[in-house]
Amino acid sequence: MRLDRILATVALGAACVVAGAAFARGHGHHPASSGTAGKFDYYLMSLSWSPSFCALHPEVTEQCGKGYGFVLHGLWPQNKDGSWPQHCPSAQAPDEGTVARTLAFMPSRHLIEHEWETHGACTGLDPAGYFALADKAFAEIKVPPALSAPQSPPTLSASDVVDAFVAVNPDLRVSMLSVDCRNGGELSEVRICLDKDTLAPRACGGRLRNACRAGNLTIPAVK
Repeated sequence: MRLDRILATVALGAACVVAGAAFARGHGHHPASSGTAGKFDYYLMSLSWSPSFCALHPEVTEQCGKGYGFVLHGLWPQNKDGSWPQHCPSAQAPDEGTVARTLAFMPSRHLIEHEWETHGACTGLDPAGYFALADKAFAEIKVPPALSAPQSPPTLSASDVVDAFVAVNPDLRVSMLSVDCRNGGELSEVRICLDKDTLAPRACGGRLRNACRAGNLTIPAVK
């Protein structure tokens, strides 16, 4: 569902737009602002699978070839009915200190800027507060061992991926996350629904569904 697809890493300012357009979310083309800052129901955290992104964008040296598995794509305001605010007006932007801290878990300056403009400005937080919250959310979710940094392609279906996350995160349930695939069969993202106030996993709202074909997925190994 959610669109701006991941890992729009460095130099990927443009690539991020192209990648985003491939998703149902539709933010890659910078649509008109919608929604009111601070008015939304919960967060959707997107974890992107770097090897899938880097297979398409080998030129993205800031993220690719660095041994990344899942990286944080974004923390997105989301509504129960499946809608979401985006591009809320804001005069603020991440300063250099915030960017430097955020690069530790979101390895692309272009992605950081894009995520603030598209999603962060709609949270009602300032840039430093938004990325600190994103860091906290990312740190509280454990990645299953099979997907931490596999040196050979894991043999897993979308359901297996969901079950693996649930197995290592005691508060996570099947209804609280979804898997997104490129071309229906290559792992692209795992998206987890989080409480707006506590960041605890919660049931997802409308229009969030697994977007992968049945059977084992193509999951490129980490390099």
